[in-house]
Amino acid sequence: MALQSVNPATGLVIESFEEHAFEQIGEILESVETAFLSWRKVSLAERSALMHRAAEILEDRCDHLARTITLEMGKAIKEARAEVKKCAWVCEHYAQETAAILSQETIEAGYLKSYVRFDPIGPVLAVMPWNFPFWQVFRFAAPALMAGNAGLLKHASNVMRCALEIEGIFRDAGFPDNLFRTLLVPSAPVAEIIANPVVRAVTLTGSELAGSQVAERAGKVLKKSVMELGGSDPFIVLADADLDRAATIGASARLLNCGQSCIAAKRFIVECSVRDAFLQRFVAAFQEMTVGDPLDEGTDVGPMARDDLLRELDDQVQKSIREGAEVQVGGRRLAQEGAFYAPTILSGVRPGMPAFDEEIFGPVAAVIDADNVDHAVELANSSAYGLGASVWTEDREKAEEIAAQIESGAVFVNDMVKSDPRLPFGGVKQSGYGRELSHYGIKEFVNIKTVVVQ
Repeated sequence: MALQSVNPATGLVIESFEEHAFEQIGEILESVETAFLSWRKVSLAERSALMHRAAEILEDRCDHLARTITLEMGKAIKEARAEVKKCAWVCEHYAQETAAILSQETIEAGYLKSYVRFDPIGPVLAVMPWNFPFWQVFRFAAPALMAGNAGLLKHASNVMRCALEIEGIFRDAGFPDNLFRTLLVPSAPVAEIIANPVVRAVTLTGSELAGSQVAERAGKVLKKSVMELGGSDPFIVLADADLDRAATIGASARLLNCGQSCIAAKRFIVECSVRDAFLQRFVAAFQEMTVGDPLDEGTDVGPMARDDLLRELDDQVQKSIREGAEVQVGGRRLAQEGAFYAPTILSGVRPGMPAFDEEIFGPVAAVIDADNVDHAVELANSSAYGLGASVWTEDREKAEEIAAQIESGAVFVNDMVKSDPRLPFGGVKQSGYGRELSHYGIKEFVNIKTVVVQ
């Protein structure tokens, strides 16, 4: 069978890819294991030089790679370019910091000598999504390869050209042949790949359903896993917030990548005393966004990645409206070619509605009334998810008190939630477990080995 890339702005097939057969998968896994056995012996200085080179290639090919991203999944070209540059950043970060992060740690325990080593564990399988087709991969691959591991990529079926471009970057940077390989496969073979003895661990970024299936399989064969799953991030606006800035940043936080981001602000929880004032500014900010051809430099919001995702989103919106939500702007598919959905704001959203309870993966914001600060925190935590949260107030001490109460992997005060190579990234509850990025992320896939000399 063939896997297809379809341009979501036009509905036209861009490219087809022949799936790897069962025998080819086995051969790739064997070649990756062979590459790992040599790579684990390579010095950190040599690994660092190659990772620096990967960053240079990303910068040099930025325009080409950004266009590939935009054509395959519809991201606005300026956002695609920023994504590629962020990948170069994460490569540079781990090239510079890994030697210090993984340096031998001495622990005084009454022996002649006792210390901890951080050794590679082997090939890591990454099951990655389409919404940030380069960033999601590089934030796994840069630390994994710097730690001495090998990488296997099972990318989303609609971004296989992105997957092959990433493989080519590591190859062209001088990394050993077969140290990082892409598997051209759909979801069905993933369980068998996880069970293969070559694979030592698995990391997934994706839906709650996909995460539970992959985690179950990894658990059955006793392999380490890291899960970065969905989110329904609260964006709490208190009465003393800078409403102009909150509305402007809030619109960006919701509409970045056409709203198709796990850490996008989704539930805008606003104290009642400033709800109308915030809503007026929020609607205006949405209306200023330009929707159109994602290859156009002036476009802010492109199409959704697939037509089936658009239909699912519209079902959630229409059901919420039937249950009492009010449309402030948008609320419909746009009457033009491609998977375009109007930037939408729903007010009067309450628990029990899809716009509150479910992850809304598209350009739709839910505005929720909060009676006071305590009620806002209660609403924020009334979710199965716990990935990120944003709190807006001029009282920073109060903000930090609220941050301590929020059930999420990150809280940003007076800013939108972002990922940063220097800071740990991940969630709690149904948003997954484990951490990516920072020194926490690179240590997820190492053998923390105690050595005692007496």
